[in-house]
Amino acid sequence: MDNSCKNNKITENEQQLIDTVAKITDNYRNSELLCLNKTMRLPSRNEIIGIIKDLRRIIFPGYFEDFNLSYSFADYFVGNELVNIKDRLNKQVLLAMSYENEKGLSDEEIEKQSETISLNFIKKLPYIQNMLLMDVQAGFDGDPAAKSKEEIISSYPGLFAIYVYRLAHELYVQNVPFIPRIMTEYAHGKTGIDINSGATIGKYFFIDHGTGVVIGETTIIGDYVKLYQGVTLGALSTRSGQQLRDVKRHPTIEDNVTIYSGASVLGGETVIGKGTVIGGNAFITASIPANTKVSVINPELKMKDGNKDSKENTPWEI
Repeated sequence: MDNSCKNNKITENEQQLIDTVAKITDNYRNSELLCLNKTMRLPSRNEIIGIIKDLRRIIFPGYFEDFNLSYSFADYFVGNELVNIKDRLNKQVLLAMSYENEKGLSDEEIEKQSETISLNFIKKLPYIQNMLLMDVQAGFDGDPAAKSKEEIISSYPGLFAIYVYRLAHELYVQNVPFIPRIMTEYAHGKTGIDINSGATIGKYFFIDHGTGVVIGETTIIGDYVKLYQGVTLGALSTRSGQQLRDVKRHPTIEDNVTIYSGASVLGGETVIGKGTVIGGNAFITASIPANTKVSVINPELKMKDGNKDSKENTPWEI
């Protein structure tokens, strides 16, 4: 008897796998979100992350390269890198703009628009670099634990999140879809700091520690503002969902404001006046006048002598 026929017989497990593959690929054909003809034209997350990393080498030279960059070599290095980054960014912007072509532009019009956006972004890099240098200074001036400004550049998560935000914001204001969000969510994943690219943030901005900070899309932050971990600058309510798009839902924080850990400031009409200090764990849904100190009354603490026998469980014994 020919054993080759036996070897070609499909087992039950193999048939189940074939059936599963068929069902998944049917979903590709039947779902607009999974349609391969569309999703293959989305911008590449990996490419965008690569651009973020390469731009950091230009904006902070010597901190993230594996070679020493001299002044005599700087023009060549920066020029070569920027040409490369511009071309790569242009391809990603072109994909994003083509995918979200709501105005029905021609391919030629989208290509021209993408080229303009990419060039405008590159031209903004000196401005972004100067803003980041002020953010570094803010971090050094505001954190007694900082040993040097170099330490802040190379290791502080707050500065990294601000760096990515400042890049993403310049694409957001040019109405580029997908890419700004990909950028800021990359920083969010690495740092725990969620800054929407649509927020408007002034100079000399510092986030200390940073984990859990949330800054919503329509937030406006002035100059010389400092936030601590766990601060939320959010919307008062998002139950209306997409109906709130393009509506100012997040607060305005004026110049020289400090907001301590765990505080929440909510609402599009909420304005925190200049020079105000918001204490930890405050929950604010109305405007605060300038030069005000806001604090939460300490909760009452209940203490029990640990040396006495007791049948009652403490929170640590439950």
